[in-house]
Amino acid sequence: MFDRHFEWAELTRFAALPGPRATLGVVSGRRRQGKTFLLDAVARASGGFMFTATETTEADALRQFGEALARYRGQPTPFRFAHWDEAVTELMRIAGGGDPTVAVIDEFPFLAKASPSLPSIIQRVLDPAAQHTNTPVRLLLCGSALSFMGRLLSGNAPLRGRAGLELVVPTLDFRLAADFWQITDPRTALLTNAIVGGTPAYRREFTQGDTPAGPDDFDAWVTRAVLNPARPLFREARYLLAEEPELHDTALYHSVLAAIAAGNPARGGIADYLGRKSTDLAHPLSVLQDVGMITHEADAFRRNRSAYRIAEPLVTFYHAVMRPAWGDLERPGRAPAVWQRAQSTFRSKVVGPHFEQICREWARWHAEPDTHGGQVTRVASGTVNDPAARTSHEVDVAVHGETDNGREALLGIGEAKWNDVMGVGHLERLRHIRALLATRGTATEATRLHCFSGAGFTDELRHLAKNDPTVQLIDLTRLYHGE
Repeated sequence: MFDRHFEWAELTRFAALPGPRATLGVVSGRRRQGKTFLLDAVARASGGFMFTATETTEADALRQFGEALARYRGQPTPFRFAHWDEAVTELMRIAGGGDPTVAVIDEFPFLAKASPSLPSIIQRVLDPAAQHTNTPVRLLLCGSALSFMGRLLSGNAPLRGRAGLELVVPTLDFRLAADFWQITDPRTALLTNAIVGGTPAYRREFTQGDTPAGPDDFDAWVTRAVLNPARPLFREARYLLAEEPELHDTALYHSVLAAIAAGNPARGGIADYLGRKSTDLAHPLSVLQDVGMITHEADAFRRNRSAYRIAEPLVTFYHAVMRPAWGDLERPGRAPAVWQRAQSTFRSKVVGPHFEQICREWARWHAEPDTHGGQVTRVASGTVNDPAARTSHEVDVAVHGETDNGREALLGIGEAKWNDVMGVGHLERLRHIRALLATRGTATEATRLHCFSGAGFTDELRHLAKNDPTVQLIDLTRLYHGE
């Protein structure tokens, strides 16, 4: 088990909760994050029951469940349940010895899709009036359909207020992902993360431990592990959408993702890219956000602006690099030539935006308060108008927070350049933006200037930063190991 100390501690705490009543827990998270691994481990460690549902009919699901429950109970003949009332009631009796017993139902959305009344049935057996016939079962419902799992405990849903555990299993952040992939070179780690993100399964099940050996092996690794039509990662981005039950017209959703991957973060730009009206995209964008495929982030400085970003790096890589050359990539041996042609696109559409996102993550979660001159409360990108020049300036990293005296303030602004050696010119641009924000009362001379670079800094800029604490230089080594 790697890193999941918090998740494991919460699961084992829930599994061992004292008391005679049955208790409900809900576990969710995006696919391939290790939820099933964790639940299987806690079921095995505690001698509990685990059932993994499949996408099938209600009758077949009841048959499978009855067979699995009979095997667990050591009965020679399977249970024959006519409906889920009987099945759930029997499940609540498995803790026969009086000690808490774990019962896991994995892929719960598949069961609920075939049997929409199932959440209400579970709610009924957990009611105080029904608890006198229950044993101390610790029931864990798990699913990867984020929109469904989110609705399970919200609003007027039957299970609202019934759960004693609501656990979300996240993806690994960029630092943990580098450790998990055992990549020590920061540049190689970031390039790899720009393709596969922090999904644990992509290293073990999807590449069988094949990792880039170093900078010189990265291009070869992409062609043999990602762009190879015989490897699982090759079609994974397509399958991610096909596996989401909420996405019915996958062609439309793929088109929306392609527009975002092409560098259109605003709804208007996405609409222009697709040749549609902006109002037509409200539903698909909302659905993609609900299933965790994209994020919607407000502009740091302009309330009427926002940006859509793809949450899964592999999907960005697929739409920017693979989808335009899919016909060539399906023929074995073409990957090296395709990858060579795609270098410019990879840098500008994949690595560049991903590097900016990692810089925002570092500023929010890894940098010390002294780096910003205060406690961070939020980090975002934004746009600053420059009326005199009749233009606007993009700010890759805007750090908001509280100063030592407790006042809200813009602690810092930053620029991120993946492939450029940053110099005094980049610093002067940030100073100009800070001056524009100061005229609006947003920034002060204490607002720090952050230069993020994947290629390093000029000696002149290093000298200036050494003598000015408001200038912070963050290279790849500091991103991965520093504060």
